[in-house]
Amino acid sequence: MASTASEIIAFLVSISGWVLVSSTLPTDYWKVSTIDGTVITTATYWANLWKTCVTDSTGVSNCKDFPSMLALDGYIQACRGLMIAAVSLGFFGSIFALFGMKCTKVGGSDKAKAKIACLAGIVFILSGLCSMTGCSLYANKITKEFFDPFYVEQKYELGAALFIGWAGASLCIIGGVIFCFSISDNNKTPRMGYAYNGATSVMSSRTKYHGGEDFKTTSPSKQFDKNAYV
Repeated sequence: MASTASEIIAFLVSISGWVLVSSTLPTDYWKVSTIDGTVITTATYWANLWKTCVTDSTGVSNCKDFPSMLALDGYIQACRGLMIAAVSLGFFGSIFALFGMKCTKVGGSDKAKAKIACLAGIVFILSGLCSMTGCSLYANKITKEFFDPFYVEQKYELGAALFIGWAGASLCIIGGVIFCFSISDNNKTPRMGYAYNGATSVMSSRTKYHGGEDFKTTSPSKQFDKNAYV
């Protein structure tokens, strides 16, 4: 029972992390920078893995997609690959988890389901590591440019998508670890088997064996004299 509850918790945690990781791909604010005027913000620059944009004080945004994938910086290409890999691994991990959980009726025997659940945990851990690496690589590039005194171009700060990605990666890793430990719980509590010997007949139930000898219960015959009926 405890193993089933831990698997359900691991599934919910892992799926929540995978959803957060998936939501970072279309999120706009991977990095953001603002230009402040005397009273209001005059412009906000932001970018993600697919485009760079600027929003003026009236709320109008002008975006420009990256023209060529081959002309991109290496860290953006690496982040794209890592985040797509994280989303794909999380998808396959969720399918393995559904087959490996004890509360589902697919996946075979308990021993086979435990192995599938452990495989799902490993896949979720890999998904979390890919997301963690991609977000950390992007954040490292931003911080290096921000604190570099010789960098004269526009400097950016960390966007909301990075924190969402880190949170989702952490949840995927935690859920995957719980899935991996669930296989040890299944090995500690094996299921007891009971042999069925068939129905016992009425005649055999009347015969008991004591020390290898048959003992039959018989009632002594009763004889009545004719005077007993008077």
